[in-house]
Amino acid sequence: MTTTAAVVWGRTEQQDFRSRVRGCLLGGAVGDALGAGAAGRSLEELRAAHGPEGLTEPVPAHGRRGAVTAATQMSLFTVDGLIRAHVRRDTGAWHPPTDVHRAHLRWAATQRDWGPDERRPDLGWLAREEWLYARRDPARSCLTGLGDEVLGTVDRPKNPGAADSGALVRSAPFGLLVGWEPQLVCQLAVECAAQTHGDPAAYLSAGALAVVVHGVARGDSVEGAVRTALEQLAPRSGHQPVTDALAAALAAVRQGTPDAERVTALGAGEDRADGQLAAAVYCALVGEDVRHGLRLAVNHDGPSAATGTLTGALLGVLHGETALPPAWVAELEGRGTVLELADDFAMEMTQGGALHGPGVAESASGWLARYPRV
Repeated sequence: MTTTAAVVWGRTEQQDFRSRVRGCLLGGAVGDALGAGAAGRSLEELRAAHGPEGLTEPVPAHGRRGAVTAATQMSLFTVDGLIRAHVRRDTGAWHPPTDVHRAHLRWAATQRDWGPDERRPDLGWLAREEWLYARRDPARSCLTGLGDEVLGTVDRPKNPGAADSGALVRSAPFGLLVGWEPQLVCQLAVECAAQTHGDPAAYLSAGALAVVVHGVARGDSVEGAVRTALEQLAPRSGHQPVTDALAAALAAVRQGTPDAERVTALGAGEDRADGQLAAAVYCALVGEDVRHGLRLAVNHDGPSAATGTLTGALLGVLHGETALPPAWVAELEGRGTVLELADDFAMEMTQGGALHGPGVAESASGWLARYPRV
């Protein structure tokens, strides 16, 4: 797999990119935490408990307010895998799907083990974060797909019938590879999604999300980025459900005042990747601000944490970290880890050669202790 030439980064561009990376990862986690408080409850129940607007502020889930689900856990390991891929590129080993798959296997170990296994040479710093070892309702398809080290392919994917959003919700970080071309971003996200979700609606939704995030991170509008995603989907077999879902999201923007019923009609009410993607794109398009978009995203009968995660990632990369609700961010579980990883990713993309390139002694590079090449 090849990419485009390296991006030349000015100081202002670096700062903007860092803000968008932080916004994407923090926004996804904040939306996840808000949606976790609505999990398992219908819209009617949410309105009965919280008033006619439904859930409007974070409430306790998993024993605390601000707790995240497996969607955030896996997204962080996606970022870890992308950093490892770039670090390993110095060795001549360049196959990002393998590095991301290995990262997701490290996440799968957190769901089996009680804590970090220090005997593993590939552990790195992220897999030592003990809070990530909590079991937070991961999709069964993620656990079964990552039950062994066999690498699936789009032609022979894992779990061929899995169409849920388990792969989709971990795929926004692929779009932060702003130095890549859209078709490569899409292909990488698709290949990595196929490790656990084999239905085209699932892995093509992951590819489409990555392209939308990518376009927005490069400065395009959400609608413009969606149209780029539609172009990337068009030649791919099995794209029609995802294409139709995204087209419905664009059309819904012009169909009246945003409400829960419209979000549900786009597919938020069930756990299918194409419907969740459409609902999130719609909420990002019509959200007056991050709060409004996320509140719209989580108040429905379906998997609110998934819709919240996707919407938060889109709004975060669109507006940057400073647009996120400060009080929601302050109480977010693992906030320090998310910020540290986001900043590491931004550093790797903008100055990776100075961290571990030729002439940097491996024994002297703290970066290689954080992101081992093994």
